[in-house]
Amino acid sequence: MKYLKFSQYIYIIAGVFFLYDCIMTWNEDRSQAYLSLFLFALAIFMFFFRRRFHKKYEDRNNKQ
Repeated sequence: MKYLKFSQYIYIIAGVFFLYDCIMTWNEDRSQAYLSLFLFALAIFMFFFRRRFHKKYEDRNNKQ
């Protein structure tokens, strides 16, 4: 389950990409920028969710 430790950082990378896309398209196409902003927020949420899930999983394994 070592991939769980590293998979959470994929969401941070995706979040940075979507934030960059939002900034670049803000003046040209607002609807596309809002979509990128939503995906940025979703990626950041998923990062913290996966990190919390990983910590719970490790705590459960350490108790056994």
